[in-house]
Amino acid sequence: MNRDSSEASILVVEDDEQIAELMRDFLEAEGFQVRHAASGRETSEQLEQGPPDLVLLDVMLPDESGFEICRRLRRDSTVPVLFLSARDSDADKIRGLGLGGDDYIVKSATPAEVVARVKAVLRRASPSGGRQTLRFGGLEVDLAAHEVSCEGRQIGLTAREFALLRVLVEHPRQVFSRDHLFELVWGSFGDRSAVAVYIGRLRQKLEPDPAKPRYIVTVWGAGYRLDSGK
Repeated sequence: MNRDSSEASILVVEDDEQIAELMRDFLEAEGFQVRHAASGRETSEQLEQGPPDLVLLDVMLPDESGFEICRRLRRDSTVPVLFLSARDSDADKIRGLGLGGDDYIVKSATPAEVVARVKAVLRRASPSGGRQTLRFGGLEVDLAAHEVSCEGRQIGLTAREFALLRVLVEHPRQVFSRDHLFELVWGSFGDRSAVAVYIGRLRQKLEPDPAKPRYIVTVWGAGYRLDSGK
């Protein structure tokens, strides 16, 4: 996304008209362009018209779950997905993040908090100015293009996965605690267990054998660090 986040297009997927209108009002007041879908079918129709810069996605929809929509979306898209759901169990949060969500917000959150987290996700998804490539071991990370390769293989990452990997590649061999990574990548909101979920997702994509990681290494009792893969 090359535009300022205040000009970004947000697709709100929500079947409760009152909540959808409330989110539209708050987002449009911040300068966002808002589109709306009330079902999985309408979501598909909206996506066919053109990809938004972020999807704000309810979990419980009349024809299919938001989890299934996210799973389908992640087959060929890295557009940021922020779940907004009445379901607040840790299992639902972990499932949403594991399917490729960039954040998970419970509907008890205020609209102002939702907008703040939308902005935070968009900031992390925005490429930096100028072309800069980071290399360490077999990893190559193009910050401007949001492209990653590992040992010559192109790797597709979501915005949050990219943000997490960027922190590690910018500080190779430095050990980061879970809390430190959470503050750098997620900010002050959310469930800190998301760090382990996303480390696992990165390993699945980067490591030749995720069960024996060579790049993203666990330092027991301390956190994680990036090694050269040798």
